[in-house]
Amino acid sequence: MFGVGVGPGDPELITLKAVRVIRECEVIAVPGTRATASRAYRIALDAVPEIAHKETLALPTPMTKDHTALLAAHRANALTLEALLNEGKCVAYLTLGDPTIYSTFSYLQRQLSKDGYATCVISGVTSFCAAAARLGTPLVEGQEALHVLPASQDRDVSLEQNDTYVFLKGGHHAQELKDRLRARERTAWAIQDCGTASERVYATIDEIPSRMDYFSLIVSSR
Repeated sequence: MFGVGVGPGDPELITLKAVRVIRECEVIAVPGTRATASRAYRIALDAVPEIAHKETLALPTPMTKDHTALLAAHRANALTLEALLNEGKCVAYLTLGDPTIYSTFSYLQRQLSKDGYATCVISGVTSFCAAAARLGTPLVEGQEALHVLPASQDRDVSLEQNDTYVFLKGGHHAQELKDRLRARERTAWAIQDCGTASERVYATIDEIPSRMDYFSLIVSSR
């Protein structure tokens, strides 16, 4: 069982190792309700067109903070994967960016490992690294620290003076974040749909709209 990071959107950013594993696996699994509609699947399809002929599996996960509901969904999805593995099939579970960064695969991996199944993670390019490269700007230098956070976090963040903060999936919280950053006299830039045809770049805090889509990130520094 493989958790495969397909990068942020540009199919040329998929690693050679990820391409090899996708080609070798018999089943392509993705989060969601319809496999071929998944963004991760479409990215992989551009890089590995032959997956159009492979068996696909959609594993839905509810968009909720209800811990009990999430655990039940993860358990059900793990059992579905285990049934395929028991048939001797090789499965590649595709995730955007890297499977170790706020990925649903981490929950499945924990369940599978607990049940005695071997898993392997294939790293992918993260959205914030790709976005910084797109803008030609470093994320951190010298002794600066890098903080990667979900924009929907419940706790307050101190926004230390010389640190860089990355807020992932920040589209629906853009105005709130802008207000907080301005109050602390910080600069910011944002990118939406990095590496795709619908990519939008906002180079300053004033350019960032009050609302963006789900696949957006905001980066703030001094």
